Amino acid sequence: MASLNNYIDELLSLGQAYFSREEALASLNLSADAFIAAAGRLTKKQRLASPRRGFYLILRPEDRVSGAPDPVRWIDPLMRYSGVDYRISLLRAAAFHGSSHQAAMAFQVITPRQLRPFNIGRHRLQFIYQDPSVFVRINTPDWLAQIKSEAGFAKVAGVELTLLDCARYFHRAAGINGVAQVAKDLGASASPRKLAKIALAYENSTVRRLGYLLEHAGHARQAKALESFVKKAKSMKPLDPSIKPMPGALGELYEHKKDAKWALVINEPVETDF
Repeated sequence: MASLNNYIDELLSLGQAYFSREEALASLNLSADAFIAAAGRLTKKQRLASPRRGFYLILRPEDRVSGAPDPVRWIDPLMRYSGVDYRISLLRAAAFHGSSHQAAMAFQVITPRQLRPFNIGRHRLQFIYQDPSVFVRINTPDWLAQIKSEAGFAKVAGVELTLLDCARYFHRAAGINGVAQVAKDLGASASPRKLAKIALAYENSTVRRLGYLLEHAGHARQAKALESFVKKAKSMKPLDPSIKPMPGALGELYEHKKDAKWALVINEPVETDF
């Protein structure tokens, strides 16, 4: 009878560093209780780690310092096992596309289902919920890119989708200045046509904020592609919605700082690195 230890060695020899409980039970003549006990022993020995119940990562010696491999190596099989579609986005996607100024403190994944964040080793996975009706419209191959990994390919937002995701979920992307940096770094490589098409799925205020930041960064073509969205604006919106209006005379002064072109109240000065 093959042991779980031998089973994971065989998987590693085939270049696979993950498996599910169901796959292991189908291959081994073990009861569910015996499997759980064996998996527990190997976890204590730092040979296995489990990001979700029933899904296991096989740790190579180089993985044991961080407690788990980089999530890009196993996020796709994990999400397939969970039955949830996804895309890597925000700062991790921005870094993949070449924006290195903002450090991603978490591995950020956008999903159409609310999932709890979790830590595994030194890694933190953060799941950002997007309404399923919006998610299904934009999470398509034409607007996604792929990161090669040992598990095959992981889905990552394309440049245009990364920009819009960062503008929409700015509080998860190091704030408005973090989004401004991403816009500066990636704006030139965004397709204006594709950017405008994807923007139809996002809130009007989100698109206007991104347009303003792209223009501020000097990416005129990309910003111009979003100008038509201003015609649909129903009211002025703050550039940074997280900042509460200030009372009294100072608040009135702030209110006069408006950008009519983008229908925005510029309540936060934009700062980026060179």
